[in-house]
Amino acid sequence: MLHLTRDQLREIDRRAAADYHIPGIVLMENAARAVTDEACRVLADECCGSILILCGGGNNGGDGLAVARHLHNRGANVTIGLCCDPASYKGDALINWNIVTAMKIRAETFDESMLSDPPPMLVIDAIFGTGLTKAPRQPFGYIADMINNANLPVLAVDVPSGLDCDIGIPPGACIRAHCTVTFVAEKVGFAHPDARRYLGKVIVGDIGCPVELIEALAAAVHAP
Repeated sequence: MLHLTRDQLREIDRRAAADYHIPGIVLMENAARAVTDEACRVLADECCGSILILCGGGNNGGDGLAVARHLHNRGANVTIGLCCDPASYKGDALINWNIVTAMKIRAETFDESMLSDPPPMLVIDAIFGTGLTKAPRQPFGYIADMINNANLPVLAVDVPSGLDCDIGIPPGACIRAHCTVTFVAEKVGFAHPDARRYLGKVIVGDIGCPVELIEALAAAVHAP
């Protein structure tokens, strides 16, 4: 099974745009569809329940915003729990923020009451992605503790928030997922024995990167 580092994944994103003319928004849309499909499977193919999506300020949060659109369209009662100032959104994440705003999907600063009033059927973690290399600042630690203690199913987008994808060990607080939909390939850190307690079941989601690009990178990785 192919395992990639964050730098290799960034190179795939760069070459997908430069060599294959695939804009990032297309990859984000495909990522969101992969997560949406798995979220519906977690709910036994029912997308009519309440779902809380925690969104950070980067592209992982943008993935979460796009997931919110798709789950809303499938009939779910979606709440976006913002873990950032939405004014920080830019690029593809900003595009999706503008869409969910226009769709009037509920989006408010995350509060503990979102976990219990009433409790959602599923929590989707889209706070931090593969770029995280050091312990996140507060209030993330408080948020992670609330999620981990809520006894609710958690689906992580690409990586559980707080996990360093290259080493498989969190540098600080980390959300424990029941399932992780990771993109393109598993990350090298996923092979670390301690990573599984945060990852849960791992599913590799196809986001539309050309197979030729992935195979070329895999060949380079395994070249002597």
